[in-house]
Amino acid sequence: MNESQVQGGSVGRRALLRGAAGVTAALGAAAFVDLGSAGRASAYGWTRTLQQGASGSDVVELQIRVGGWAASSAQKTYIAWDGAFGPGTDGAVRRFQSAYGLTADGVVGPQTQSVLNGLESGDGSTAHFDWSEFQSKDGSGFSGGKVSATQVKENIRRLMYKLEALRKKAGDAAVTINSGFRSVAHNASVGGASNSMHVYGVAADVVVSGHTTLQVYKIAETCGFSGLEAYTHSWQHVDSRVQYPSYGSGSWWWESGVV
Repeated sequence: MNESQVQGGSVGRRALLRGAAGVTAALGAAAFVDLGSAGRASAYGWTRTLQQGASGSDVVELQIRVGGWAASSAQKTYIAWDGAFGPGTDGAVRRFQSAYGLTADGVVGPQTQSVLNGLESGDGSTAHFDWSEFQSKDGSGFSGGKVSATQVKENIRRLMYKLEALRKKAGDAAVTINSGFRSVAHNASVGGASNSMHVYGVAADVVVSGHTTLQVYKIAETCGFSGLEAYTHSWQHVDSRVQYPSYGSGSWWWESGVV
């Protein structure tokens, strides 16, 4: 039975996935503006089956959610948030479907939509990550960065979905966020670069349970991350800098190269 023949609900919650997942309306790739709907506590309302050739805001939301499935091996590529369901999005969908035990046909119908919504949490975060994990450690929450707090939260939401993919590829191992968003003041106090991706909410320093930093680096090479700090640290820095050219870091930065 294919997805277009299946009917059913699309809501999953953290009680099912975090112990064992709301989200904002999608925005276009260039529309990095304040999102008043960030953190809305309801499942995304898919209204149609999506497949290659589709376009629209629902495709943008799909691209956000499968962005961490950008490649099957180390590759400097990412899933654009452009609302156009092309070959790259199709490949990411198929990898996502395969990882979650679905028919890997690239068709995003009720079954795949249900699993996608199962990665949501009611507060707009994702199944295995909390907003609190990404707040600036100086007590400023999501304020004091180089973009608004609302924009920081949307950027983090997109980052969370990539980290969900990294976690899944690591065998569902727990991921600890050592550093997420940093206010400009906190970033300066810890010696961060003045234009660190942390001050925009598009970066995280992570530790994955049971995995070396090298192993995490290799997984991250498949997740659409364009910024990877060297794996010689006790944490792995990941960011999506190339997808935010207005933030001033439009070049790929894999400090240890392709591993």
